[in-house]
Amino acid sequence: MDDLQGTDDMPPDDDASSEPATSGEGAAPGDRATSGEGTAPGDRATSGEGTAPGDRATSGEGTAPGDRATSGEGTAPEDRAAPSDRAVSSGWVADGGNAGFGRAGAGWALVVLGVVILAVVAVTTPWRVMPSGTPTVTPDPARDFSAAEIARAAAFDAATSLPGYLSLGLTVLFAGLLVLTPFGAKAVGWLRGPWWVRVVLGVVVLTVIVEAIRWPLGIWYEVQLRDYGLSTQDWAGWTGDRLKSLAVNVVLLSIMVLVVVALARWLRRWWIPAAVGAFAFTLVASFVYPVVFEPLFNDFRPMPGGALRANLMMLAERAHVPVEDVLIADASRRTNALNAYVSGFGATRRIVVYDTLLRAPQSEVELVVAHELGHAKYGDVLVGTLVGGLGAAFGTILLFLLLGMLRRRTGIASAADPRAVGVIMGLMSLVTVVSGPAQNVISRHIEARADLHALNLTKDPATFLSMQKRLAITNISDLSPDPVEYVLYASHPSAAERLAMAREWAALNGQQQP
Repeated sequence: MDDLQGTDDMPPDDDASSEPATSGEGAAPGDRATSGEGTAPGDRATSGEGTAPGDRATSGEGTAPGDRATSGEGTAPEDRAAPSDRAVSSGWVADGGNAGFGRAGAGWALVVLGVVILAVVAVTTPWRVMPSGTPTVTPDPARDFSAAEIARAAAFDAATSLPGYLSLGLTVLFAGLLVLTPFGAKAVGWLRGPWWVRVVLGVVVLTVIVEAIRWPLGIWYEVQLRDYGLSTQDWAGWTGDRLKSLAVNVVLLSIMVLVVVALARWLRRWWIPAAVGAFAFTLVASFVYPVVFEPLFNDFRPMPGGALRANLMMLAERAHVPVEDVLIADASRRTNALNAYVSGFGATRRIVVYDTLLRAPQSEVELVVAHELGHAKYGDVLVGTLVGGLGAAFGTILLFLLLGMLRRRTGIASAADPRAVGVIMGLMSLVTVVSGPAQNVISRHIEARADLHALNLTKDPATFLSMQKRLAITNISDLSPDPVEYVLYASHPSAAERLAMAREWAALNGQQQP
């Protein structure tokens, strides 16, 4: 939600290092990166790959002393859990009616939470952006872009689609391997130490495995970005960004999995506090992201006083969005793509402009920021964080239910078994991929509303068109996305759709169509 360029309709690059938790107004987790712009290394439209916390599908090892295996497979004496850990896994161990009641309660909670999520999404998503009776303009890229520009966009899409699809396929295959086979448990079964050490090491081990497999695809994708003039990084910078993103994922994955395994070792119905914790973690991470994670990938400096800064602050005032400062991010050291976003909440809210965007005319910069202020005005990140938190709670309960069906197949005793790390991460990764298209549908409507806000605030459809064309050409947006890519990856309307909307706005407001 945080950018205006409309380039999220291309396949993700292989990094898909989706930054968990968002930075501020107008961005869903990981949304900061699109087509060539990326905040974390190479985060180019990561939607379809699902490497949000959990994507790196990982695993741990056997139960601590005495976790009386309920899976039917024996464990070495040193892997049996202490008496206090006996059969506390999650209600999956045989405990007569109590376990059944736990599953039934979780099932009902899942249904209720699902209904709540659907209701919140249905009420908060702007399904119809333009007022009824607005003249319809058919999106047509040939109206605004030359044949050469359309061909270049198609060639870039073709060049990046293969590594993107291969990366998505590897993500799904690796997650499936962890969910449907004992691979995860065996891969880290040799680890020793306290259960919590084995959990963390399990996350690291399987993260390294999947990242080693995906690394060549990352190089392939980066080469394409360089060939088309989008990436400005050298290999040292690219590798450093990728490793930093990997470290962030490992830390967040470890926290989440540690909490799940710890609760499963202490409580039979661990899904209750785990679901509450997942909801709270999503909210906290969204607030912490701008302060902790954004500075890892970009340096920020205050925008010098002048006409542009004054106009941007005035736009924020007219939009009734309090903003503390206007910052410039040094994105040019990574990319030539253009972007801006509004980051933070309350006293930490600031407008962030990529230094690459400053090459555009001032009026176009103001329109980009007006779009981002729309996200802040409508509280898109707050709503997105709320829905994300509810979704995290939903996924936690689903995890509780699915682990009971998968524990024998994957060779784990229960969720209390450190070797369950792989199953947990595999399920999280698959859920991320499967939920991507639905998230994109919602995001496209929200982005359209932000476009409308920019038009209403500036009342300048001609500049809106020139700005969208500049963004689409510079960022090499897919001007004619095929239906599959549109469903899987497009978190923004296509450039042609956004240009058609500007013309509809002009007709509705009695202005000549640009």
